[in-house]
Amino acid sequence: MATDELLALRSRRGRITLATVILGSGIAILDGSVVNIALRTIGTDLDADLADLQWVLNGYLLSLASLILVGGALGDRLGRRRMYLTGVAGFAVTSALCAFAQTPTQLIVFRVLQGVAAALLTPGSLAIIESGFRREDRAAAIGAWAGISGVASAIGPLVGGFLLEHGGWRWIFAINVPLCVLVLVLGRQVPESSDREDEIGRFDYGGAVVGVLALGLLTYGLTFWRDWSALGIVACSVVVAALITAFVVLERRPGAMAPVSLFASRVFTAANLMTFLVYGALGAVIFLLVLQLQVTAGYSPLGAGLAALPLTISMLLFSSRAAAIAARTGPRLPMTIGPILCAAGVVLLAFIGSDASYVVHVLPGMLLFAAGLTALVSPLTAAVLQAAPDRHAGVASGINNAVARAGSLLAVAALPAAVGLSGEDYRNPVALTDGFRMGQLLCAALLTAGGIVSWYGLRPEPSADQAPEADSVTGGE
Repeated sequence: MATDELLALRSRRGRITLATVILGSGIAILDGSVVNIALRTIGTDLDADLADLQWVLNGYLLSLASLILVGGALGDRLGRRRMYLTGVAGFAVTSALCAFAQTPTQLIVFRVLQGVAAALLTPGSLAIIESGFRREDRAAAIGAWAGISGVASAIGPLVGGFLLEHGGWRWIFAINVPLCVLVLVLGRQVPESSDREDEIGRFDYGGAVVGVLALGLLTYGLTFWRDWSALGIVACSVVVAALITAFVVLERRPGAMAPVSLFASRVFTAANLMTFLVYGALGAVIFLLVLQLQVTAGYSPLGAGLAALPLTISMLLFSSRAAAIAARTGPRLPMTIGPILCAAGVVLLAFIGSDASYVVHVLPGMLLFAAGLTALVSPLTAAVLQAAPDRHAGVASGINNAVARAGSLLAVAALPAAVGLSGEDYRNPVALTDGFRMGQLLCAALLTAGGIVSWYGLRPEPSADQAPEADSVTGGE
């Protein structure tokens, strides 16, 4: 798109474009969190065990994390608007299939397909903003996207609880269909953009296949390692290590979908490492928390959803302010303080038990957790995109989204077994509570590590090296 064709945020087409990308990506983000609140009900209705419930979440996350780089690369190559709307249409169809699933296996398969659709639309949303809006309007547009996307994630348990009590778990999928149709209608106003042919080269088929195999096998191994022999664990570890090594080698070639050159930026590398740690912890926290509130503390699905209301309010009211502060101070401070506040909140939430009072045992931890999440989301998004050249907007967005989803995927796969939960334990309040408390403390450690990575990884360069780094951080070419 030529510079004189870039959108102004306050123009009619600019507002419609921003609304379209926010709504579409918000649906995918909401779906990723709303399912958590329904897990117990789904398990009872479909007679699923804990591994089945893990895969209801992880089937979606696996295909999303594995293919989101492919989605970003296809958008850069074939058109970001085209891939975004294709993903939205696919998301509508697969959501309808999930709503009619009759067995755990069917639901897992349909969730995998739903993740494929999400992998096409998710990177396109930020890439459309980065390539379609005027440079002076991008920070505000990204701030709005990050804030409302954060609300979509935080409001998931509340929406899920409401739909469960007034319609059943199938409605958490069926509700996506009319929302996707609305996005497709609004999407006609979104401008198209793509990279020039001389910028993209051949498609990275090898990297796509090896990436899917590595992440898929790693997830499977983390979920079922307790049932394997020592030889099986060693064999799986060796194969995964070989696949990861092959992926890194493949991504060093020209035309790679995840160019290693992007990681030459210390900011980009640190932001993605922080993303992996923090979003891994967040995924596991929510997975265990909604089960603990319903199974042990006796909350209804709607009550468990309402417990997360401070997250929604905080993200809605303060995300844009957090983005504005980070624009003045830089991302280092909010991306350090945010995870540590989240960690403190998670430690408090670890003490939720059978006699938990919302005001005493849930609200204080939730408020700290909400404050930390609000502080880090917008600066993180902006830091990742600013650390990459504009022509790699889709790839940079895809990498960061893949890292976030992979973190959640691997944490949800590994943590239950690591804290001794398996089989029907999610229905046993005593067994669940022991695993929940240990899991929350492990998540607090991951969050603290994320804050430490931000503090050291995002520190200013020495004066002699500031000029090259500044070009990298601001996306200068």
